[in-house]
Amino acid sequence: MNYLSINFKRANIPTIICFLKLKSHHSLFIIHYLTIAYTCLLLSSCGNSFKEDKDHLVFRYNEYSNIKTLDPAFARNPSIIWPTNQLFNGLVQFDDSLHVQPDIAKNWLISEDGLTYKFTLRKDVYFHKHAQFENKDSTRTVIAPDFVYSFDRLVDPKIASPGNWVLKNVASYTALNDSIFEIKLKKPFPAFLGLMSMRYCSVVPKEIVAFYGNQFRSNPIGTGPFKFKLWEENVKLVLRKNELYFEKDKEGKQLPYLEAVAITFLPEKQSEFLQFAKGNIDFLNSLDASYKDELLTPSGKLRSKYKDHIVISKGPYLNSEYLGFYLDSDKDEIQSKILRKAVNYGFDRKKMITYLKNGIGTPAVHGFIPKGLPGFNNIKGYEYNPEKARKFVKTYIEQTGNDTPSITITTDSNYLSLCEFIQRELEKIGLQVIIDVLPPSTIREQKWSGKLDTFRASWIADYPDAENFLSPYYSKNHTPNGPNYTHFKNEVFDQLYEESFLITDTKLREQLYTKMDSIVIANAPIVPLYYDEVVRFTQKNVKGLTNNAQNFLVLKRVWKERK
Repeated sequence: MNYLSINFKRANIPTIICFLKLKSHHSLFIIHYLTIAYTCLLLSSCGNSFKEDKDHLVFRYNEYSNIKTLDPAFARNPSIIWPTNQLFNGLVQFDDSLHVQPDIAKNWLISEDGLTYKFTLRKDVYFHKHAQFENKDSTRTVIAPDFVYSFDRLVDPKIASPGNWVLKNVASYTALNDSIFEIKLKKPFPAFLGLMSMRYCSVVPKEIVAFYGNQFRSNPIGTGPFKFKLWEENVKLVLRKNELYFEKDKEGKQLPYLEAVAITFLPEKQSEFLQFAKGNIDFLNSLDASYKDELLTPSGKLRSKYKDHIVISKGPYLNSEYLGFYLDSDKDEIQSKILRKAVNYGFDRKKMITYLKNGIGTPAVHGFIPKGLPGFNNIKGYEYNPEKARKFVKTYIEQTGNDTPSITITTDSNYLSLCEFIQRELEKIGLQVIIDVLPPSTIREQKWSGKLDTFRASWIADYPDAENFLSPYYSKNHTPNGPNYTHFKNEVFDQLYEESFLITDTKLREQLYTKMDSIVIANAPIVPLYYDEVVRFTQKNVKGLTNNAQNFLVLKRVWKERK
């Protein structure tokens, strides 16, 4: 068989690959060659594309954690949010400064009591084309009943969407006509528009979801700037430009600029970095320990050998990294506020960020509210003070008679070096630390069930309001009924938290947030570690890719220059 004479336009590529696996000891090389050709065909049907430079039309990135679904009702983490951001739209969206902007809703009215939201929809938003639409154009415009259906689906127990909590404060939602969608709340919630920007609240077409059933996860039809083309799970996902997309740039040019988005699924971050360094992918969004020193200097600057072809950008990320104490633990050390404060004073956060994070991140010496939100630096937290930490440990020993106090910190392997640093520092003040390394999925399950005395965790904003960072300390949110993993309870905090929903004045609400954050820090149910940063590396020919504090990937205004 002459492998190079295959007619790729007519051949059944998967069948040929299967045949070659059986027949040829050179199959790995040939499969790789065929996969490149197959992808090329899918992206552009380009018989002559080996001669034509199409790379500047395609944005490529890798998702090492894989993608489990493309159904926005299940968009609970960045690996799913990123591609569904390209495929779907909702009522509103955020700009890079986290200001609410129109999306499918061109405007809205909020009643004086803050309970009723009335959205007026655009009339030029079309679903991606699909044969299941009955009209001759194989598409149709979005109407208000589509949002009723999409919200019904979000709260349907048979669907079991992890995003059903978004509508827990919604009393009702109604299509007043094809253009007006009305939502009534049970009680005022000033951050409600932010919730509506979440990918969970995307609009989906009833007839397509009904046609595919559970397989809508791999056959998504939305309204976004890109439309679904191909998904070979664990191998590649390809999205194509949506020629019907409604948004335009400031000059009136239709978005998006790119022709396609291609996503690979290399499972190892080191492999992802090597592909990026070779120029085979356009974007790197992680700083793994395996290559951080290769890319960055200890002060967080890009090393000189990469400056000619790589660009680094940084910005605040609404993510607070911390250690949490489970306050319902039977262990005396966890129950002791004075010992929890000793942990907070007992290690140098600035040194930790400099030497273990290459300067990426801001030491958490304020409250739990992260950099990037109003009120971030309104309170004084815990600075490094080893003398005070030793005194607290000594006082604990005197009060309890326990002369060998110890805690166990549970973490996953990605944060092991940070926890080992804290371990060494705390042992200097007289506190023994044991580190237990578990898989992330096990940690999540055991946090919910209260099986971990001390755990490393991240709190990433679901929506950009400081209330989101205070909800984990509201007593009615104790796990498993909510995100209060520490089981912190404080009556004054609860009262202020409930009052904050009734205040529409931003400055007054910020003052309450500051008081609540102060209460949390004073009682030390947590140890704030650092406020994270968005760190992105791109090839130098990538233009228009901006940072945002939620670390969402927005590609509709991205383009690539020819190399």
